[in-house]
Amino acid sequence: MRTAGEISLAESPIARITGVGTATPENAYTQQELLDAFDIKDRRIRSVFLNSAIERRFLTLPPQRPDGTRVQEAQGQLLAKHKAEGIAMGVQAVQAALKRAGQELSNMRYLTCVTTTGFMTPGFSAHLIRELGIDAHCSRLDVVGMGCNAGLNALNAVAGWAHAHPGELAVMVCIEVCSAAYVFDGTMRTAVVNSLFGDGAAAICVVSGEEGPALRTERGPDILKFTSGIITEAIGAMRYDWDDDANLFSFFLDRDIPYVVGGRVETVVGKLLDGTGLRRSDIGHWLVHSGGKKVVESVMVNLGLTRYDVRHTTEVLREYGNLSSGSFLFSYEQLLDEGLVRPGEYGVLMTMGPGSTIETALVRW
Repeated sequence: MRTAGEISLAESPIARITGVGTATPENAYTQQELLDAFDIKDRRIRSVFLNSAIERRFLTLPPQRPDGTRVQEAQGQLLAKHKAEGIAMGVQAVQAALKRAGQELSNMRYLTCVTTTGFMTPGFSAHLIRELGIDAHCSRLDVVGMGCNAGLNALNAVAGWAHAHPGELAVMVCIEVCSAAYVFDGTMRTAVVNSLFGDGAAAICVVSGEEGPALRTERGPDILKFTSGIITEAIGAMRYDWDDDANLFSFFLDRDIPYVVGGRVETVVGKLLDGTGLRRSDIGHWLVHSGGKKVVESVMVNLGLTRYDVRHTTEVLREYGNLSSGSFLFSYEQLLDEGLVRPGEYGVLMTMGPGSTIETALVRW
């Protein structure tokens, strides 16, 4: 039975999510098409690609040479790709989110951009303000290098800003050009990474308090609470660092990541629900980062979730691959499009990434 204090906590929203919008590059490739494009014959690597629970991914592949082989891109070329493709996708995602929320660019007062797949100064926030014609006085923040978990880290900051500025529109956009952050050296280490990630951007609109006429939006879920859990003894299990041999930045994913995450996820979710009077069985919607087949399965087992509970996660993994920080927002968009959410239902948003980190948020429609 819930106490009065618990009910009060659960009914004190920080802010509210309204519109969501996503964007990808123009071209998608099946796993088989990618194996063919790079003429990969190694049976072990082919098995990694074809048994990943991923059917296709949207990517910007390297240019083709006259003989049909692909150019080996240098770090400078990858950074240029990250900038160009990231700006294009970010613009589309923000426009889609504003349209769904019934908002105008002129209403935006705060913009946060998230990325890990490249570095540039000024960051995406400045470029999007210029490209979209956002008010030059719009406050902004760039969250760079936190990894796949960063969408919820940033949402925590965005929700806090919205809470402190009732009625004003904040927007967050996750922009990940994973095809600008790879090494192709024929090893199993890089094959796992290259089989997994896809390109995409996802944006959401966030407000708090009562909206004025210009900010009246379709009702979205209230953000009630965030909880983080960092596994410091596994700080090197997921990382993006310099590869001296390739002269490129390279992702590294430890093979034990599913067990590292799975072993701690119940504790983090428990802390998220602590003091709310809610149990895991009260959660109607689970939007989990599409981190990979084994990661999703580990989360399911440790939280006692069904395949139906994570249907949006597995669908995003199948159709897009791991989209890094924006993956959970692609799942959120699918949940809304499904049209099954009812007022009063609770949801948990969950991301995982370097640190090693598990981030969670509790929402209510």
